[in-house]
Amino acid sequence: MNSCGIAAGAKETYEAIKRELEERGGLDVKLKIVGCVGMCYREPLVDIITEDEIITYGHVDPKKVPRIIEEHVINGRPVEEWIVKRDWWENGERKTWDVDGYFTKQKKIVLENSGYIDPENIDEYIAVGGYEALKKALNMKPEEIIEIITKSGLRGGRGGGAGFPTGLKWKFTREAPGDEKYVICNADEGDPGGAFMDRNVLEGDPHRVIEGGMIIGAYAIGATKGFIYVRAEYPLAIRRLKIALQQARDRGFLGENILGSGFSFDIEIKEGGAGGAFVCGEETALIASIEGKRGMPRPRPPYPAQKGLWGKPTNINNVETWANVPWIIRHGWEAYASLGTEKSRGTKVFALSGKIKHGGNVEVPMGITLREILYEIGGGTKTGKRIKAVQLGGPSGGCIPEELFDTPVDYESVNATGAIMGSGGMVVMDEDTCMVDVAKFFLDFTVKESCGKCTFCRLGTKRMWEILDKFTRGGEATEEDLEKLERLAYQVKAGSLCGLGQTAPNPVLTTLRYFREEYIEHINGRCPAKVCKPLIRYVIDPPEKCTGCTACAIFCPAKAISGEKLKPHFIDQEACIKCGTCYEVCRFNAIEILTGRDE
Repeated sequence: MNSCGIAAGAKETYEAIKRELEERGGLDVKLKIVGCVGMCYREPLVDIITEDEIITYGHVDPKKVPRIIEEHVINGRPVEEWIVKRDWWENGERKTWDVDGYFTKQKKIVLENSGYIDPENIDEYIAVGGYEALKKALNMKPEEIIEIITKSGLRGGRGGGAGFPTGLKWKFTREAPGDEKYVICNADEGDPGGAFMDRNVLEGDPHRVIEGGMIIGAYAIGATKGFIYVRAEYPLAIRRLKIALQQARDRGFLGENILGSGFSFDIEIKEGGAGGAFVCGEETALIASIEGKRGMPRPRPPYPAQKGLWGKPTNINNVETWANVPWIIRHGWEAYASLGTEKSRGTKVFALSGKIKHGGNVEVPMGITLREILYEIGGGTKTGKRIKAVQLGGPSGGCIPEELFDTPVDYESVNATGAIMGSGGMVVMDEDTCMVDVAKFFLDFTVKESCGKCTFCRLGTKRMWEILDKFTRGGEATEEDLEKLERLAYQVKAGSLCGLGQTAPNPVLTTLRYFREEYIEHINGRCPAKVCKPLIRYVIDPPEKCTGCTACAIFCPAKAISGEKLKPHFIDQEACIKCGTCYEVCRFNAIEILTGRDE
C-alpha cells in the first residue's frame, strides 16, 4: 500500500480481500498493509504469510481474490501460476526466490523491512530489531558512533553525486563551535523520469529514518532539533511520517530525556512547496527554505557544518544515508565495509524506470555492473529492443551508452563516464529514443527549475536549450552551433554557483560525447530515432499494404487521412500533426515513418 501499489489498484484489492474475509466469517486471518518490496512492475502484490514462509502473488485484482482465499488461505494449496515470489527462513536469515530473478543479486540494507512490516505500526518495526540500534548508541560515546560511521565507509548519495564521507561530515558538525546544532533529512526527491527511492523508504519504513539517521546522528553530533524536508507532492509519506513521529514520542524514543539517557531531541516535518522546487535539493537552498526564505543557494564556505540553519552548525544527509545507520550500528562497521568496493562501500538503492521491463526499486552492492542491473535484474527493455543508453543521476546526471554497461557502479567509475550517481534514478532508453531530444528534455527541466541567482545558470542553460531546439527543428542547426553548444556547456558547468547549474550540462555533454553522430544527423535534417516531429513524416507506403479499413482515418485527430473504404488511403502532410495515432492503430503495417528531406 505504498503510492506505487495504490496507483496500480492495491486499494481496491485490499477492500476486496477485506470483504471476502468478512463474508466467509470465522477465519483466523489477520489482514494488514505493508510498504513496497520493490517489484513495482508486478503491483498490486498480495502476501500470504504462514509460520514457515511468505508467498507473494502479483497483479492481484479483485477478481483473483476469491480463488486465493479459497485455495490458499482455506485449503492450503497455493495458486502456483500467480506466484511471483517466495520468502523463507534458514538459520534465522530470510531467503528470497522470485520468478524473474529480480532479487537474486540484490542486498537489502536500506530496504530490508520495506514490504514486510506495517509502516504505520511501531510494534512491527520493533519486532524486527527497530530502535535496538538507538539503545546501543545511547550507551556509547558520540565520538565512538562517529568513528563507526567513518570506518564503515558510508557516503552521502545526492548533492552532485560525489559521495562525501558521512562520518567526516558528522565529525565536522560535532567539532564546530556552537551551543545549538541541527540535523536535517533531505527528502526533496524530484528528478523527472522516475526517482522514487526516498518515497519508497518514507512510505514503507519511516521509523528507520527517524531512528537511524536522525536520532542516532543527532546524539553523535550534539543536536537537539531535527527537520525532515519532504516535498508536498508526497502526501502518503508525510502522513506516515507524522504517525511514526508521534508513535516514537509516545514510546520515549523522541522528546525529553530519551530512554532515560539525558539526551533530548525532537523532529519537525517541513513540507516543500506544492509546486516543487528542484533547487531545494541543494543543501543551502534547502536551509533557506526551512528558514522561510526563497529557496536559493549561497556560496560555500562557510559550509552548513559550520554555519547552517539559522547560522548554527547543521548536518544534512539524504533519506538513504540516514536509513543505513541503524544497520551499521547493529551489525558493526566491518559488516557494512565488507560490501562494495574499496572506495565505495555498502549498497546503493536505484529506481529503474523508462523502457525497462522490471521497473521498480532495487538495492545492490556497490561494484555491481550496470549490465547486471539493467539486464539480470531489470530484464532488459519491455519493448524487446536493445538498451541504447541509461540516464543515471537525473537531470544532473548523464547518458551512459550500451558499450559502457560493464562499468562498475561506484562513485569514481560512474563519475568517469560523465554521469553521476546522484539520487539513484535510472531511466532506460531503447533504440527508439532520440538522444538529442533527451538532452533537450532534461535541459528544459533545469531551465525551469533554475532559481535565477547566477547568470551562467539563468541565461546559459536557456541559450543551450535554444541551440538544442534548433537541432530538433531540422535544417536550422550548423556545425558552428554544435561547437557553441559544447563550449557553452563547459562555461555553465564552471561558472554556476550551486550543484544545479554545475551539473545541468551533463546530459548535453554526455550525449555529445557518446552520440555525437546523432547531432550531425540532425544538422543534415534527419532524426535517426524518428522522434523529432519537424524531421519526420507519416506516409502510407507501399499503398498496396493499406486495406482501406479506415481505422487510421477514424482515429486521426487532425482529420488528415482520406480515402475510400477498402481502398488505399492517403495522409495529407500539410494537415498531419505527427501525433503517431495512425501508426499505433494500423494493424497491417501500412504506415511508415520517414525522416530526412530526401526519403
